Amino acid sequence: MARLNGSPAQGLIGSISQGPNAQVAASWPHRSVDSFMIDVGSRFPAFSLKDQDGAAVTQEDLKGAKTIVYFYPKDDTPGCTVEACSFRDNLPRFTGARVFGVSPDDVKSHKKFVDKFKLNFRLLADVDHSLCEACGVWVQKSLYGKSYMGVERTTFLVGPDGVVEKVWRKVKPEVHAAEVAAGITTAPTDA
Repeated sequence: MARLNGSPAQGLIGSISQGPNAQVAASWPHRSVDSFMIDVGSRFPAFSLKDQDGAAVTQEDLKGAKTIVYFYPKDDTPGCTVEACSFRDNLPRFTGARVFGVSPDDVKSHKKFVDKFKLNFRLLADVDHSLCEACGVWVQKSLYGKSYMGVERTTFLVGPDGVVEKVWRKVKPEVHAAEVAAGITTAPTDA
């Protein structure tokens, strides 16, 4: 089970209470989940999730280099496959940045997805959607008139210091990896 530092609420409030979303944190839990979307200048939330091989990954693993963390709804679905394969194919364009994909799928599903499409980056299993919630990408969606909770496609570029440098929201899978590659060159850098 994924955990933020302490309880999910404690990890969420601790991670955004120092950034530009401090007023939102002060009003928690009376705001909707999507009110918590972390933004540029926010510290990326603390987390511990397993990758497709069952190895633990934490926020400490993001430090030291630029990191792309992209959130997607479900393994091996048409849009998510296009997006994942595009990240795979564009990895050399990311100028040394690491890539992590995050979805609510389990480790077994991620392993199958990675193997099937020969993905060259790690997928993190956020089965209880705690990181999705902390980042504000676990939102109410609707399909054919029915409402449900799910992942909003969103990508964060996290700097070597663990601070969010750029955010792409509600992305289009077909063109998104190219947008990220272009965005990395325009994101702030440590001097």
